[in-house]
Amino acid sequence: MPFTELHIGIDDTDSLQEGCTTYVAALLVEELKQRGAHFKDYPQLIRLNPNIPWKSRGNGAVCLRIIADTRDLQHMLDVAIDLVERLKAQSGSNPGIAVLKGSVPTPLEEFSKAALHEVLTINDARKVALKNHVELLPDSERRGIIGALAAIGQTLLNADYTYELLAYRIQEMRGKPRRVDPKSVVEMDKLTHPFTFNNIDYETRKILISSGGPGPCPFGIWGENPEILVKALSMLKVEEPIERWVIFRTNQGTDAHLAFPPKRIKQLKPYEAVTLEGVISKQPMVIPGGHVIASISDGTGEVDIAAYEPTGSFREVVKKLTPGDLVKVYGGVRPISTGKFTINLEKLVIVKVAELYVEKNPRCPRCGKRMKSEGKGKGFSCPKCKYRDPKAEKERIPVQRELEEGKVYLPPPRAQRHLTKPLQRYGREKIRWTGPMIEKWHYPP
Repeated sequence: MPFTELHIGIDDTDSLQEGCTTYVAALLVEELKQRGAHFKDYPQLIRLNPNIPWKSRGNGAVCLRIIADTRDLQHMLDVAIDLVERLKAQSGSNPGIAVLKGSVPTPLEEFSKAALHEVLTINDARKVALKNHVELLPDSERRGIIGALAAIGQTLLNADYTYELLAYRIQEMRGKPRRVDPKSVVEMDKLTHPFTFNNIDYETRKILISSGGPGPCPFGIWGENPEILVKALSMLKVEEPIERWVIFRTNQGTDAHLAFPPKRIKQLKPYEAVTLEGVISKQPMVIPGGHVIASISDGTGEVDIAAYEPTGSFREVVKKLTPGDLVKVYGGVRPISTGKFTINLEKLVIVKVAELYVEKNPRCPRCGKRMKSEGKGKGFSCPKCKYRDPKAEKERIPVQRELEEGKVYLPPPRAQRHLTKPLQRYGREKIRWTGPMIEKWHYPP
């Protein structure tokens, strides 16, 4: 009996009524398994360049990777197309499906890497699909095909990855307040730390596993392995019925969009995710709204860097920068009305702090009191014992800097991107996935 490897990428099906791309994937898991499909990997949730202004919420696409009887492939594709069409958004959305039979070719992997940090077009996607025998459904003019294609290409086989357990509400509860007991989330976080992450923002005590909006997800738990997510789920006190849940393998929390060589300022393009290395060139300032703005120069140009009000305590770090500090900055390129760019800061690393000094009048060598200046070039005199020294100069006293060289500074969890690697993941990065999958990775089975 001949079997074929099949990759189904889906993107941009977000809708106010039916929810999100991952819900389509959750429904498809059940539909495809009932028709004899064997999953060769967990459903994958691939986050793409978060700076794209026309993205769907979270800029996430999904890919289902299955092995099936070759004779059943067309029927399985028909099931996927029908489901997406039924759940697609009523307006303003461009759902797309991409389908690849066989192994993932290198050009598709390269396209997927570019989608993490660059701005790609529908035409880019169509060209790559055509050259690599990827079928685009139901047509090739929908922006969702970019993410659908990128999701197929991002296999996460030789890269860092995490997992997310996403639960889904019954229809009657959608649009109503989510009912997850906060105390149980706090307890779960304590008992599963550091193998789950970003459950709570402790700066504000905000619960992060539940989001607002009318979507179908009452909560999502992020973690390092599937087993810890199933354990975490059992600890939550969920005060509403759960229709289904699925574990996704994902690039969330990996900094995948920033894992590229640093750019030069003169090379910046709108909406890219970038890393820059340079010297702070202007003293940070606070502007209306509580945003903190500084500037960085690298010899090819100068650009503003911004820590906006929602980043909370991260702004205090940026305020401590001073001209001459050598830093690496990570974030998104935002065009502003003046024709220039601002880097929306997501991460900051201090390479080397500048030496700062304060100048003080010298102490009297007789009585120890600070002396007073006699005028420019005239030296100093002591107001207490009248000692005078026409050659005395001001003392330069080094200032102890509060910024730590080599340290990674991040905004608090509530202000982090889906792709941002939290501090507790440093040192826990993975380099490859070989399986196997756990038995209970979705419900209902």
